[in-house]
Amino acid sequence: METTLAAGKSSQFRQGVQAGVTIAIGYMPIALTFGLLAKTTGLTLAETIMMSAIVYAGASQYIALNLLTIGTGAFEIVLTTFILNIRHFLMSASLNEKAEPDVLWKKALYAFGITDETFSVAAMKEGTVNSPYMFGLGLTAYGSWVINSAIGYVVGASLPQSLQESMSVALYAMFIGLLVPALKKQRKTILLAGMAAVINSICTLFLHVSKGWSVVIATLVAAMIGQCFVKESEEAQNE
Repeated sequence: METTLAAGKSSQFRQGVQAGVTIAIGYMPIALTFGLLAKTTGLTLAETIMMSAIVYAGASQYIALNLLTIGTGAFEIVLTTFILNIRHFLMSASLNEKAEPDVLWKKALYAFGITDETFSVAAMKEGTVNSPYMFGLGLTAYGSWVINSAIGYVVGASLPQSLQESMSVALYAMFIGLLVPALKKQRKTILLAGMAAVINSICTLFLHVSKGWSVVIATLVAAMIGQCFVKESEEAQNE
């Protein structure tokens, strides 16, 4: 009985690893770029690895690098990261409905590994998911992100200093690359991005708010206003 149970868990873990391979491959270029940009931003190798290991959130880490570049304080960076990752509460709650009963510490542990990609894979899996499967899925993706962040940093350290300094431009190119596809799909995104840019400019140029707090204020206000417009539009369509 115990042998059968152990074999079943091992099989589920392998399935999770197999499902996570495609995510791990997809993370490689993004993590490599993050490591490279972290080096040009001024982080040490240990700081880069720790950020990927503890934060483990691609968009938030890129934004954190940008905020560090403009001299933003730690509290503003943490608050901005928290706002960006609020959706993980919803993803975890949703996935909990699909997960098999298990001890709380196991669920809490693999919940740390939930990203947009691992959530999508787990949510689309037929039937329920269990701890061995989620650990296999999460560890594969997590390992790729952390390891490739370190590799990117080492590669960046070997580049000429002039090229390292010029790579800071790639950070803004990355944000544009993330934004443009969303703009093509939803007009709501255009509204949110436009409002955030206007609010950030007003806070910085006219109200003389620090750049870090300008980003936080612009994010919150634009999100609230955008949500109001969406609700009004939905109500109008229902009528």
